[in-house]
Amino acid sequence: MPREKKKKSKKSASIKKTDLPASLQQVNLNAAGIDVGSAEHFVAVPEDRDSESVQRFGAFTADLYRLADWLKHCGIETVVMESTGVYWIALFQILEVCGFEVKLVNAKHVKNVRGRKTDIVDCQWLQQLHTYGLLSGSFRPEDAICVLRSYLRHRANLIQICTTHIQHMQKALTQMNILLHNVISDITGVTGLRIIRAILEGERDGVKLASLKDYRIKSSANEIAKSLEGDYREEHLFVLRQSLELYEFYHEKLDECDHKIQTHMQQFEPKVNIKEKPLAARKTSHRKPQRNEPKVDWRTALYQMSGVDLTRIDGIDILTSQTLISEVGFDMSPWATEKHFASWLGLCPNNEISGGKVKNKGRRKVVNRAAQALRMAAQSLKNSKTALGAFFRRIRARLGPAKAITATAHKLSRIVYRMLKFGQEYVDRGELYYEERYRLRVIKSLQKRAQTLGYELVEKNSLVHSSL
Repeated sequence: MPREKKKKSKKSASIKKTDLPASLQQVNLNAAGIDVGSAEHFVAVPEDRDSESVQRFGAFTADLYRLADWLKHCGIETVVMESTGVYWIALFQILEVCGFEVKLVNAKHVKNVRGRKTDIVDCQWLQQLHTYGLLSGSFRPEDAICVLRSYLRHRANLIQICTTHIQHMQKALTQMNILLHNVISDITGVTGLRIIRAILEGERDGVKLASLKDYRIKSSANEIAKSLEGDYREEHLFVLRQSLELYEFYHEKLDECDHKIQTHMQQFEPKVNIKEKPLAARKTSHRKPQRNEPKVDWRTALYQMSGVDLTRIDGIDILTSQTLISEVGFDMSPWATEKHFASWLGLCPNNEISGGKVKNKGRRKVVNRAAQALRMAAQSLKNSKTALGAFFRRIRARLGPAKAITATAHKLSRIVYRMLKFGQEYVDRGELYYEERYRLRVIKSLQKRAQTLGYELVEKNSLVHSSL
């Protein structure tokens, strides 16, 4: 009996890998897994490729090229790694240049089984999952779009730094009891900067300072003069001066960044001839222009790059359009339908069902800059006299503002998907058109319900005419 058991075990061990079910067959035979770190990377390859199937490499550039050479020596074709901070970027780019198919996966999707947690086990686990084709890579646009995205994210950082220095100026003025913010809406506007520069030049007369106000300021000169009566202390004036200089310095860097972005966008191959198909006139808007909007013409460049004008969509301005294109690119092929695109953005419901019951109907928790831009665009439609504005107000009345923002952002994402994929132009039908379409849909639904209950829905006007 013991010998027979031994023979059976040998027989079971000799089963070929191709005899396994399709779901358990190895898909990527030449796969490697990398556990990314700040100082070193652990790499795992199939055990039959090298005497040491797991090796450790440093994070210097020379070490990364040595890692790529070792993978080529082992016959590796595809590599998978986790998105750990920003440490994966250099390794990802070098491996792509060297000809490997590189996949970046979400760390939440590849959690190890319970047990020891080490770098060696992590890279082996990634290699094993990728061998069986169980990992799907995160979306990453083409290299030219990634460059544009880097510029725009740096631009957002510059704007954030400028905001910090505005707060420092505000604090210095408040400490001197100069309540300028109570009489003007923005201390970095035309009037605010005139008065601050005059204060730093030594002017203390409130009447003279108030005379610097712009004609658009609603507050009177007397009110502004009262707000400028303060305790001008040297230490606070020093903080105010340096904060203003830093604010102006970073605004200069912001202009340089805008011109750099404009130069990079001109390198894209135009999808439309601006002479044969000129850009339509910009829609009139009562929105106050933001100070962080670019001074260069990005709208024309974006139109030539994508072939469509996303700013025709209500709520989407130049900065929002630029953010969307830099985050998702022009190619919509990674998403089969607009529903997949909305799901990737985290703008659709995520029904969690267990035991036949829906446990949670909330949306997927996704951190996505494109989704954030669409949410900001949706929020700006609350008072818009357009079809999208009417949709937002209808959902807000029924479900509240939070869900209305998500629902409107979801609708905006579907419009953006169709425009970029099919080259369709967006045409606003107007608020009245939307309300009429909605009324007809409600009537049709009521007619169906009445028929199922054995009744007939009759209009009120027809009843009046029949009685006459």
